[in-house]
Amino acid sequence: MELGLVGLGRMGANMARRLRRGGISLFAWNRNATVTEALARETGLVGVANITELVAKLPAPRVIWLMLPAGEVTEQHLTQIMPLLAAGDLVVDGANSYYKDSVRRAGLLAERGVQFVDAGVSGGVWGLENGYALMLGGEVKSIALLRPVIEALAPAPDRGWLHCGPGGSGHFVKMIHNGIEYGMMQAYAEGFALMKARADFRLDLAAIAEMWRHGSVVRSWLLDLTADFLARDQELTDIAPLVADSGEGRWTALEAVQQGVPAPVMSLALMMRFASQGRADYADKLLAMMRRGFGGHAVTPDKD
Repeated sequence: MELGLVGLGRMGANMARRLRRGGISLFAWNRNATVTEALARETGLVGVANITELVAKLPAPRVIWLMLPAGEVTEQHLTQIMPLLAAGDLVVDGANSYYKDSVRRAGLLAERGVQFVDAGVSGGVWGLENGYALMLGGEVKSIALLRPVIEALAPAPDRGWLHCGPGGSGHFVKMIHNGIEYGMMQAYAEGFALMKARADFRLDLAAIAEMWRHGSVVRSWLLDLTADFLARDQELTDIAPLVADSGEGRWTALEAVQQGVPAPVMSLALMMRFASQGRADYADKLLAMMRRGFGGHAVTPDKD
């Protein structure tokens, strides 16, 4: 099968490597031509100078996978590529796009007779070796056309991927997946922080994490990763206590509000990330001042 790939960032480049290992003929474009050229030498993919050339080189029906940042960048490239496509062609959005954008895009492309698949992709930097979990939305015929690519990317041809439903459903499931991830990470972080705070027990956090990996009900890949870095450094003194948040955590919390479905763990995990970014600082200053106002409690001066 021949595939066009747009975007060779950290995730896109490793996906290209895995696709080539799986025997997929690949035409690729990246805004940085040097990256494309280096990957072409490494994997045997065919680099192109622009998206017009990419489309021209692909046989009909063309299958093009966009692996770009979600939002405006993906929107701009879709707008650019749409006039170049013909009925029956297929576009895949592999970004962490908002599922409502994917529903809209599926409808817009369908008006032109162009197929659309929204692909939620999980696996991070380990996907190259272990395969990528793929959550796919679109028509049955679109998934069938894309199946050789799916099977090459997934952990195995018969597992680690799912046709979730119609357009938008793949990115919806990926959004919820990331919301769950927020909650799991927060629970691990709080638990290990509680154990570290009990200094009198002199707990070996690395040993505990490693022990939990075997037979415990809280074992997971996140715990595997935690055990690995704790084995090298339990103090984390060189790490700033700041955790970024992606759009998907916010979208999951908003979805819970819109549906009226309680999701306190995922929502509070998102709030804790905001707090780590300093967004609670002003509120905390107000709290300190209120305590001084009603109780005469001392206020700690800001060292900055």
